[in-house]
Amino acid sequence: MSELIDVDAIPELEAMFRFQWEEAQQAHVLLYPEGMVKLNGPAGEILSVVDAKRSVGDIINLLNARYPDAGGVDDDVKAFMLDALAQHWIRWVAS
Repeated sequence: MSELIDVDAIPELEAMFRFQWEEAQQAHVLLYPEGMVKLNGPAGEILSVVDAKRSVGDIINLLNARYPDAGGVDDDVKAFMLDALAQHWIRWVAS
């Protein structure tokens, strides 16, 4: 399924969410009017570089450079993007 993600697409956080580090949770979270989503480590790392400027390919390259011992994060990033879209955490920047 991750092959459905266009590496040239540019993700941005949906307007109702705020991404931040939550000290009490010791994790990155997505805050929204009704509550909070606690993110696992990889999800927090990926969302930390979603800035409405970088493409999925740019994000993959950045994280591969940041974590060379991971053996390639391409499929993980694409799978996360699919999940984040389904959860309505992100959307694609209009071209």
